[in-house]
Amino acid sequence: MEFFPRVVFILPLFGINIPVTETVVVTWGIMAGLIIFGYVAGKNFERIPHGLQNVVEILYEGLEGLIKSTMGEGKDGFVPYIGTLAMFLAVANLIGLLTFRPPTADLSTTLTLAGITFVLSQYEGLKRKGVTGYIKGFFEPIPFMAPLNVIGQIANPFSMAFRLFGNILGGMIIMGLVYSVVPVLIPASLHFYFDVFAGVLQTFIFIMLTMTFVTMAAD
Repeated sequence: MEFFPRVVFILPLFGINIPVTETVVVTWGIMAGLIIFGYVAGKNFERIPHGLQNVVEILYEGLEGLIKSTMGEGKDGFVPYIGTLAMFLAVANLIGLLTFRPPTADLSTTLTLAGITFVLSQYEGLKRKGVTGYIKGFFEPIPFMAPLNVIGQIANPFSMAFRLFGNILGGMIIMGLVYSVVPVLIPASLHFYFDVFAGVLQTFIFIMLTMTFVTMAAD
């Protein structure tokens, strides 16, 4: 078990050797798989759903309801982003069951995802409030709170990134230690908690925080 992702191969580009880690390779694989799934699941939609279309519609309606209850009415435009984020995180967190290193056990991945949420929330704040209202929001409820409000906005993506990273990496390390002591039977049962339960839970927490921060920025 290695704490840092190993380098899979070196990519020479314009005279520079760029190390490509297993995080990048696994992420490419996940993205390719999700693209193929999206194409297969959506290419033959019919008015009367059946088979895979039933599953897709149930997931979409469930996500739409979650967004409506968390962000309010008229926020259907966030369904594609939140849905894509949820699918990627779910697969990335659970891919350890297939013996691959989860991309979310790499801080660069979680910081990038949290950074996207941060940019989206600030964009929504500017769009809904305007430049004047956006800047004014940092001085509420009293001007003295402005530095703390700025620090709070900056701290949010780091909090999201380290929470997800720490939970996934921590589970991976614990499972590695368990396997080194008890290689059979017991580790298999622990996967249900450290991989399945924790993976799904962290996915839910991350998308809920994303919706919450975007909503707070826009209000």
